[in-house]
Amino acid sequence: MTQSENGFDRKMLEALICPQTHSTLKFNQESQELVSSKAGVAYPIRDGIPVMLIDEARQMSDEEFLSH
Repeated sequence: MTQSENGFDRKMLEALICPQTHSTLKFNQESQELVSSKAGVAYPIRDGIPVMLIDEARQMSDEEFLSH
């Protein structure tokens, strides 16, 4: 298993999908979030664990949304 310096497996992150749209997610290393471009939200990663709850997702700003 390949783990990053943050303690999670990047291959595992690539296998996760957005619970709202069922589309793939993009890992944003700078913000430590999984971004759903289709839904316009970002799911946090806390202590190396992706929090895939819709209520915990952060709505992305228009600027962020356009850059993804």
